[in-house]
Amino acid sequence: MKIITTAILCTFILCFTNSAHAIRIKDIVTFEGVRDNQLIGYGLVVGLNGSGDSDQARIQTQSVVNMLERMGITTSVNEIKIKNVAAVMVTADLPPFAKQGNRLDVLVSSIGDAKSIAGGTLLMAPLRGADNQVYAVAQGSVLTNSFAFGGQGATAQKNHPTAGRVPNGALVERELPNTLTGKSTLNMNLNSADFTTASRIVTAINNKFKSDVAFSSDPGSVTLTIPGAYAANTVSFVAALERLEVTPDLPAKVVLNERTGTVVMGENVRISTVAITQGSLSLVIKETPQVSQPAPFSATGETKVVPRTDLKVTEDKRRLMVLQEGASIGDVVRALNLLGVTPRDLISIIQAVKSAGALQAELTII
Repeated sequence: MKIITTAILCTFILCFTNSAHAIRIKDIVTFEGVRDNQLIGYGLVVGLNGSGDSDQARIQTQSVVNMLERMGITTSVNEIKIKNVAAVMVTADLPPFAKQGNRLDVLVSSIGDAKSIAGGTLLMAPLRGADNQVYAVAQGSVLTNSFAFGGQGATAQKNHPTAGRVPNGALVERELPNTLTGKSTLNMNLNSADFTTASRIVTAINNKFKSDVAFSSDPGSVTLTIPGAYAANTVSFVAALERLEVTPDLPAKVVLNERTGTVVMGENVRISTVAITQGSLSLVIKETPQVSQPAPFSATGETKVVPRTDLKVTEDKRRLMVLQEGASIGDVVRALNLLGVTPRDLISIIQAVKSAGALQAELTII
């Protein structure tokens, strides 16, 4: 083939590695209790150019009335009609160890029938955690990178105008408790549970500190005992752990996505002895009707359409490729590339090899 398909090329890039590289521990584990916390709140976006919630969505009207009453202005729902206000839900992620005064990005999403919140301003909206405590307050200009305009006959829209962001729009008002203070043990959770990887992490840590400070009771976590020298300096202990490098072990796995033609294979995939051939039969039927009519000035005769069919059958010549026992993923890709397979052909071949019992890997189809 003159053009190497995307799936084959991506597989070459991913698989031609002689040995796995060591990865920092901080990139494959998380410490128990050190995580983001989700925040949510309700607010109003004002200053819209007639694209806010309609009168049928009474929630924004009631919210405006309540806000005005807190400011000393008495009114009722029936006395006001507004089109420049949209009721929104505001969400954010509170990172671990965030301090008072730190700023967070917030996501603003319309919950009414507003046509667009582009160009609006989010009024002060308290953001609460799962414990119903206020941890941040959001306010600021909403950026949507979109627009929506229209009339009775036509409309124009770019991107999604009813959701946007307020960069650095929330101020942290309450801090989360420090989960590392006063602890004598720490737990690390692996991002991908694996017995071999957990064992390698334990070995690397114990070799680093010259003592049995780490042990693992399951493939998803590692328990650490803080050495006496780091009893009052947990941060330095964690920093020393995160810099250690280990080689994570991955299961043999092949992932197929027929919708996009994507094929991803792990480096541990092996093939038993198997013969593979791939060919295609092309059948082309072309109809070329011909018109038969009498000669000019003929006294008799009539015009007729004579059908004519051209039939062409083409079968590509493909070689039979034999893969020996224990062939690596590199051998597999080289052989299939010589056959000139397309992404969909590659998916069919891998499924057939798996059905034949020659693919020593887990096959996942998404």
